[in-house]
Amino acid sequence: MSILTTVVAGLFYLATATLLVGLTRKVVQYARTPAPLKIPTTPAPVTRTGVVLRMVREVVLFESLFKSSKWTWLFGWLFHFGLFVVLLRHLRYFTEPVWGWVALVQSAGIYAGYAMVIGLAGLWARRVLVDRVRYISAPSDHLMLALLVGIGGSGLLMKYVWHTDVVALKAFVLGLLRLDLSPLPADPLLVIHLLLVACLMFIFPVSKLLHAPGVFFSPTRNQVDNPRERRHVTGEA
Repeated sequence: MSILTTVVAGLFYLATATLLVGLTRKVVQYARTPAPLKIPTTPAPVTRTGVVLRMVREVVLFESLFKSSKWTWLFGWLFHFGLFVVLLRHLRYFTEPVWGWVALVQSAGIYAGYAMVIGLAGLWARRVLVDRVRYISAPSDHLMLALLVGIGGSGLLMKYVWHTDVVALKAFVLGLLRLDLSPLPADPLLVIHLLLVACLMFIFPVSKLLHAPGVFFSPTRNQVDNPRERRHVTGEA
């Protein structure tokens, strides 16, 4: 077994453990944090069913962002939807045989890669060109966008410019899952792509990307607007 295979495999085991432990810790923290006030953003639903529907619209359609800024919504939705489809496309490396519906999204996943990078480019341009957004943007915000662009861009380059041995790559990924390592193709761009993904896994639990699970615990979105019907007690939704 090559040193490259051993190092990358060990890095991904460590990154996966960091991601799972860190994410679990933050979700538990969110769940245990009491909501001191009844503060749903109005107009808000007055029933639990309405709250569920509101959360679905927020998570899938980015409803509040659409009302706030159409351009930000467009680029944000392109990025998130593109990332979602790309992740589904990558399931082919983790399954044998490949599930039927995963095979169906392979072509769409290529276009989703473009949508992901275009969305990221728009969001990054917003942080540079819009004065009020540039003022509140920290270096970490730009580094996070650069990391995501690097992941998406290197993936597209491997698809269209510098091809890699996807059969050997799948064997390596399946070997990781089965604790039976297979050689990793020694393609520089593939190694860079994997290292960027591992870096993202390491920093996810301590970054602003935690808005992904955090939106489900936001009292402005998950509370029922019933202050007149029911007294709010800290610790309840």
